[in-house]
Amino acid sequence: MSVPNPVRIALIDDHVLVRDGVKSLLSAWPHFQVVAQAESGAEALELVARTELDVLLVDVGLKDMNGLELTRRLCAQHPGIKILILSMYDNQEYVRTSINAGAFGYVLKNAPSTELIAAIEAVAAGGSFYSPEVARKLATNSRDENELTPRELQVLSMLAKGLNNKEVARELDISVRTVETYRLSIRRKLNIDTPAALVKYALEHGLISI
Repeated sequence: MSVPNPVRIALIDDHVLVRDGVKSLLSAWPHFQVVAQAESGAEALELVARTELDVLLVDVGLKDMNGLELTRRLCAQHPGIKILILSMYDNQEYVRTSINAGAFGYVLKNAPSTELIAAIEAVAAGGSFYSPEVARKLATNSRDENELTPRELQVLSMLAKGLNNKEVARELDISVRTVETYRLSIRRKLNIDTPAALVKYALEHGLISI
């Protein structure tokens, strides 16, 4: 029986103690492997360009740029990248911004270790995960624009930039039919029917810039 490849993880946090703690925690799980670390956004951008990764754990507060801005830039440069925000803040604006930026989840630093393990496993598998406290607040304060999944936001962003279904499928390594399914879901949730309306929505919500 073949042994599945471990999930390759990068830790992006400006506190050495936090990185060491998380690495030590994950080392107890044979299907996880911390292969890279960075303490700044610039370092993260560089390591992602040269390192094969499955999941990035990104802190909100970094030395040179906001972790949410880093997430937006990474998702724009590397469509399909899987980012999990690991933060001490349950600020709902941060959470919403992380979703719009393309993150697949948001876990609080004071969460139990089992929650972080579950989050990494979910994100590595292509799903999403939010700390229960964060999820409850999102549900309580939900708005229409926050109903899109991280993958739907990625697809919307790429469509708004002018990519067609085949180009989006190629960039995300999914089928054209899957892209069409995402498009239908986006149209249903946002009640958007025209390319112009799609671009307008993407601009207003920071998914693309002029």
